[in-house]
Amino acid sequence: MLNIQIKPTRLLLSIYRQRMFDCNDERTSTSKEPMKAVAIIPARFASTRFPGKPLTKIGGVTMIERVYKQASLAHSLSGVVVATDDARIYDAVRSFGGEVVLTRDDHPSGTDRLAEVAQSRQEIDIVVNVQGDEPLIDPHTIDCAVKPLLADEQTQMSTIAAPIVDAAEINNPNIVKVVLDAQDFALYFSRSPIPFHRDGRQNPSYLAHVGLYVYRRATLLRLAALKPSANEQAECLEQLRALDNGIRIKVVTGKYRSIAVDAPSDVVIVEQALAAAAL
Repeated sequence: MLNIQIKPTRLLLSIYRQRMFDCNDERTSTSKEPMKAVAIIPARFASTRFPGKPLTKIGGVTMIERVYKQASLAHSLSGVVVATDDARIYDAVRSFGGEVVLTRDDHPSGTDRLAEVAQSRQEIDIVVNVQGDEPLIDPHTIDCAVKPLLADEQTQMSTIAAPIVDAAEINNPNIVKVVLDAQDFALYFSRSPIPFHRDGRQNPSYLAHVGLYVYRRATLLRLAALKPSANEQAECLEQLRALDNGIRIKVVTGKYRSIAVDAPSDVVIVEQALAAAAL
């Protein structure tokens, strides 16, 4: 789980007193027709560390419902869909009025589950991959991640990064680092500290990758059809498949660091954040 460096109350809900990214909410698009962006939340019941995680109650509400309703507050989205292979999650989403699709149960990754849904939804232009274990996901952050694809038809994929302020995270392989080019496109993602500061520079700066992805529908389908790349397999980072196949990833940077529920103990942290914000 990411180490939170700012007060949890500043991460919560639709109207943020202090926004973490400098972008507006206007759906600026260079295309003649409005672009339809849809968030798809992949949700599995089976989990080695935390079985049944999407249906875990957080403050009396299931996690999948909290993620769904938070994502629904993003101005850039035309809709939100849960993609699951489990009837229990399917029924839970239907019970609170959410849109849900039952997918195959043999997908090796969440990206493949997204691609199955996108394959049958030709009306979708842009797909946002919202992680199903982030019940405090910032709707404005979703808007900022979508904006590069609305602003430039040549941009095929985007994601989010935030400065690392805790030195302990620099060498933590669970915190993925990213380096950018002059146009804010990703050069590489790694579990190792990158860039390497050969001369022992004081207070070196690093960017942590935040796992929120935005794809053009055709790009998502292309990625899902490609074989895993050598770098992807070495680092166990799926986004490297895109870079290794010439798909550039635009990176929006800000101070946002999400609170992910990776284990049952994380539920308490989220509930404390909700209580602090009186949500």
